[in-house]
Amino acid sequence: MSAASGADPVGGAVFDAVSRRRSWSRVTDEAPTHEELLRLVSAAGRVADHSSLRPWRLIELRDDDRERLGRAINKADGEEGSSSKPLRAPLLIAVVASYRKSSKVPRWEQEAVASGVAHVLSLLLDDAGWGVIWRTGHYTRSKAVAKAHGLSKNEELLGWLYVGGKPESARPGRRQEIDATAVVSRMPHGRPSKAARKGAPENG
Repeated sequence: MSAASGADPVGGAVFDAVSRRRSWSRVTDEAPTHEELLRLVSAAGRVADHSSLRPWRLIELRDDDRERLGRAINKADGEEGSSSKPLRAPLLIAVVASYRKSSKVPRWEQEAVASGVAHVLSLLLDDAGWGVIWRTGHYTRSKAVAKAHGLSKNEELLGWLYVGGKPESARPGRRQEIDATAVVSRMPHGRPSKAARKGAPENG
């Protein structure tokens, strides 16, 4: 089957946006407004979602919210004071997996939906001109950090999208190009494919 009429089968706006994406570890103090964020989240929520459970939610952290998170991080690490890590960006978006009871959709699949929303949102933010990086850490599973975010027993924190302006003096990102032939294969018929053999662990 050919591409839809008028569509570029190997390009287009989405392809270009994804191809340009990079993580921005350093950002400026600029950030999208609450209203701008809501518009992007509405689009990101269109990810594939088995049974339409919507097993996710997002939490905005701005201004003093980041200080509160810093104190929770230090508490989780058994330290006094406040960690400066949340101050690396003016806006942090906490990604929360909110698991629903379902006989059809297992927990791992619901977490995949929440992760999908975060990935698509990061792409939309990048395409809108914002610098984004997804940060995690062992303290995402700590009681102190969960409490600071107001998580319920059926929720887990998957990390934060750190969002800010893209520095004009930033160097172009360097990322090794993906060799698609190494990760895409046909279903094997008897003998394992080359890609499967590469990914299989060695026998010890």
